[in-house]
This record gives sequence, structure tokens and C-alpha cells, in this order.
Amino acid sequence: MKQTENNSPQVAQTLAKMGIESLNPMQTAAHEAILTSDNTLLVSPTGSGKTLAFLLPLLQLLDPAKTHVQCLILTPSRELAAQIEQVWKSMGTGLKVNVCYGGHSMSTEIQNLSSPPALLIGTPGRIADHLTRNTFALDGIKTLILDEFDKSLDLGFQDQMSYIIGGLRKLNKRVLVSATSGVSIPDFVGLRAATRLNFVPENEEKSALSVKIVVSEAKDKADTLFDLVCSLNSEAALVFCNHRDAAERTSELLNDMGVYATFYHGGMEQDDRERALVRFRNGSVNYLVTTDLAARGLDIPEMKHVVHYHLPIHEHEFTHRNGRTARMHASGTAYLILHRNEPRPQYLDDSLETLELPTGNRLPNPPEFVTIYVSGGKKNKINKVDIVGFFSQKGQLEKGDLGLIEVKDFVSFAAVRRSVFKRLLENIKNEKMKGKKYKIEVAR
Repeated sequence: MKQTENNSPQVAQTLAKMGIESLNPMQTAAHEAILTSDNTLLVSPTGSGKTLAFLLPLLQLLDPAKTHVQCLILTPSRELAAQIEQVWKSMGTGLKVNVCYGGHSMSTEIQNLSSPPALLIGTPGRIADHLTRNTFALDGIKTLILDEFDKSLDLGFQDQMSYIIGGLRKLNKRVLVSATSGVSIPDFVGLRAATRLNFVPENEEKSALSVKIVVSEAKDKADTLFDLVCSLNSEAALVFCNHRDAAERTSELLNDMGVYATFYHGGMEQDDRERALVRFRNGSVNYLVTTDLAARGLDIPEMKHVVHYHLPIHEHEFTHRNGRTARMHASGTAYLILHRNEPRPQYLDDSLETLELPTGNRLPNPPEFVTIYVSGGKKNKINKVDIVGFFSQKGQLEKGDLGLIEVKDFVSFAAVRRSVFKRLLENIKNEKMKGKKYKIEVAR
């Protein structure tokens, strides 16, 4: 049997652990290409399973007997780095992984790297910082994976990436991953004679996505956005703005109008960014007002609605925003709010349908859940089962009262049905979980 056979015992065992019956065609092709080629370029839509596609071959590329970093994965965002780490951990490989990014404790990262992982994941800026500090050795790194590499370039990480790759003298395998085809690859990457895999469907993607223009009579589009949100049958939506302050201001306006929204952008503290995503994921807020940072690489649910409050300058960012809906054969709608006299970018089709918003829509229903914060996490030996047991027994919650629970290193978040969260907090205010009193309150 060839080394690339996808039904090898090691691969089959890992997929079984993850509850996956088989790989999709893209993952199968990527698995073989990464194992047999020195250079691989993988292009596939958001939500198609690219992370597993490039992590699975590492099972055959990493040597458990070695005690140095063997593979480096660079990502444009903290969230994508953490997401890759979680997928690797869910694979149950037994091989150590560490993640490094801005906003994370540098001293904790240095301590973690003192016992080097087989797999190191990080953002270009933070990894470059570690190289200047000599916190880990480069000599053992044979495999480099650049996930969403074009986004890293868009964000201005060229110098850091060039510096990092220039120090990797022993590389024998490069893997570049993107959701965008036709992106130019800088010479410093060293991608020569690559196996190119393009799984972006041209016709399928367009047919699943409906794009509609919503005309705003006023230059300030806030009232039009409100009317649009009220017409979406209380279904969740992503609202894209071009700037951080606009995302915050627009979120505040929606909340002032009675719509439960929150904002998300790269200028926020990491804890605040995580809380915003947790609340959106678990249904505590239905409207996330964001910059292009949320256009790809985030672990958020499939969206039926994407709203362009501001249109991006570049077509590829427009494409990535829209990629948050109509994924994997599902359908979705992208709404473009335009002032009547606003100049339209060249990438917009002149034949786009204009949507007439109905009047007199009711406010969206309040979110079904409220996010409850717990001041303990994995490092405090707390897991999901502990939280379920404590909230059920001491808090007297029924099974259907609990939604998504996320346990981080030092904190945890639980979605609790809005109708019962006050009773829960009252019931547990003097109780201990696993013999210790934790701060438990509504997450803000």
C-alpha cells in the first residue's frame, strides 16, 4: 500500500476519533499531493475543510521521536491560529502543538517553547518576534504551511514572512493554502514546480449566492440597515464595514434601535474579540458588525445573510465576505446598501437586482440565549461536563436550557436560555463548583 493511501490505519483511526466517515475529494487530493510533492498550492472555498486537508498528512510527516519543532504553520489572524490548534487537538495525535500570536502572554509562549512542540502555529508578527529572541530552533523545521497566505500579504506581513522563511534552511516541503485563486506568490516563498489544486467551483458558487442592492435615500445608511435587519425574520447576519470605528458606531446604533448586535475588529483586546465571537456563535447576539477581519478564517456558523454596509475597494475582499454565506451547496444572500448617487465599484454587475424593503417590520426577536461567564477554565481542571452538572444540579436547569459551552484556558462561557438565566444566577450565587467558588455572571 502506498504511503499516500487515505484509508491507512493511522488516517482511518484519526477520522474515526473525529466522527468523520471519509474525506471529501479536495481533502483526498490534498492529502496525496502534500505527501508526494515538495510544493503544493491548495485553493478551495471557505468551509470546505482545508484545515483538516493540510493537517492530516502531518501524521505521516512528523516524527514522534524528535524533540524539536518540525512543522511551522503561519496564519494571518489569531483566531485562525487558535482554530487550527483546536482541530489538531481534536485529531488526538499525541504530538505537542503550541500557538503564538499577539495578545497572548509572551512569557507563557516562551515557557511553552522551552519544551518544543512538533507543530508550531502562529501569526507572522509574533513568530518573527520569537525568532529575534531565539526561543526555538529552526534547524528541525522541514515543513512550512502558509494558511490564507494571500490574506497575510494583504495585511502587510510581507517583511515578517520573508524574514521567517529566509531562516528556514532545512525546508523540504511547502504548502500554500487559500480560498482565492489567481493570487500572485512572492519569490521569497520559494514555491517552485508546485502541484496546484484548485477546488473553487465557478458556476456552482455563483448560482447558490443571491446578490441584491438595497438603495438608501440618505447618505447616512443607518435607517436603511435597520429596516433591512428587521426584514430578515430574526435570522442572524454579518454586517461588514470598512473601518473599525464604523463597526463600533454601527453596532451601537443598532443596539440603540433595539437590535441585539455586537462588534468585532482587529483593534480590540484579544479577550474582547473572543467574547464577541462566543456570543455570536452561541446565539446570544444575532448581528455581528465587523471589518474584513471576519471575512475568512473564523469559526462562526454558516450565515444566510451577509450585509455590505460599506463596499470594499477590492473585489477579492467582496468575494471573501460573500463566502460567509452560500457555502458547501447552501444558499444565501448578500445585501449591498448603496446611496442612490454612490459610485459603484467596477467589480459589481450592472444587472444586480434591487430589493424594495417592506415597511412596518417588527424588531427582530431577542436572542434565544444569554452568555454566562465563568472565571475558570481548562487550567483550573474545569470541563464542559463539570459546567453542565453544576448548572443542572445547583442551578436547576433543564437539559434544553443549556446551549453551546466553550471552555478556554482560564475562563469558560455557557449559553443559557434567556428565560431562565436570572434564576440560574440566583440559585448558584453561593455555591461552589468542584469545591471552589468561581465568579459567574452575564458576559459583557
